[in-house]
Amino acid sequence: MTKRVAILISGGGSNMVALAEDMVGDHPARPVLVLSNDPKAGGLQKARDMGIATAAVDHRPFGDDRSAFEAALKEELDRTGPDIICLAGFMRILTPSFIAAYAGRTLNIHPSLLPKYKGLNTHARAIEAGDAEAGCSVHEVTADLDAGPVLGQARVAIRPDETPETLAARVLPLEHRLYPAVLRRFASGDRSLVTLS
Repeated sequence: MTKRVAILISGGGSNMVALAEDMVGDHPARPVLVLSNDPKAGGLQKARDMGIATAAVDHRPFGDDRSAFEAALKEELDRTGPDIICLAGFMRILTPSFIAAYAGRTLNIHPSLLPKYKGLNTHARAIEAGDAEAGCSVHEVTADLDAGPVLGQARVAIRPDETPETLAARVLPLEHRLYPAVLRRFASGDRSLVTLS
């Protein structure tokens, strides 16, 4: 049975586009919704142009009431009945209760070689630490931030003159290859590690 995928974004949605473009032909999944916390997110129009249903739940009117915001998110998600949720540049930290509602079926892409550099400013932190390489990871989402089982990683060497901006630009194409590869395998019921370089 073809899996139904909802993709959550906050911005331009380049990883969402990579995922959606891959979900064709004999792929075991199809995108059924692109959902954003920002009604002006550029990725929403890209999704509409691809024929994917979209929705937005603006987090700002909810202030600090994360449970009310997440209840509204959940309402939009549950309307489409997704089997898998892909966080693709979704810049809101989700509460344990929200994550529990979709446990075992939520993926996220993170721009570091987890377990290194959870959270933000990952490329700068890798350079400052003198690491020889950086990259990105796809992991299962759990209640602990960026701490769920790693399902895929892609690596790139850090150059002597690297800046956070140049490293981010070099890692992004790897994200666009890795996330679709992991989703394809995950939707087939295979959680073995995907590695790219």
